Amino acid sequence: MNTAGFEDTVFLLNIRIRMVRDTMRLNPSGGLFMERCLDDIAFVDNVLGSLAQQIAANEEQEEASDADGANNAALGIVDYAADTEWQFSQLLTEFLLESNTFFARASSKERGKVVLLREGSNARRKVFEKFSASSQIELAEPVVSSTELSMLFGGT
Repeated sequence: MNTAGFEDTVFLLNIRIRMVRDTMRLNPSGGLFMERCLDDIAFVDNVLGSLAQQIAANEEQEEASDADGANNAALGIVDYAADTEWQFSQLLTEFLLESNTFFARASSKERGKVVLLREGSNARRKVFEKFSASSQIELAEPVVSSTELSMLFGGT
């Protein structure tokens, strides 16, 4: 797996997620940003799906080659991707809150699409966590993920 390209991709996805979250929280007038935000949400979902497939394929290759030892760089990016997936899931949950003005402006079809995206995100989180958790067993010291740190310090 090309860890540099993977890490850059995940970094850019985090920026897009924050941008959509900030847009929803700022509550721009009218539906000016709704379509763009929904397009960004669909884009992030598509890229995260592709990343999950790459991770699963990479893990299968490593198991087939019976690789010795864990590649800490690869494990770190799996954790980074898992954290990004969690952030994306939180964004989708925020979108679906009735107190969110985007929710109120969205059509039932758009809301339904976001619900399906959240279900897909939850399934991908399990894929990321599977590879992340199984790889952490091989580590000598327990590692606290960025998601756990964020929850501990009350961040989003």
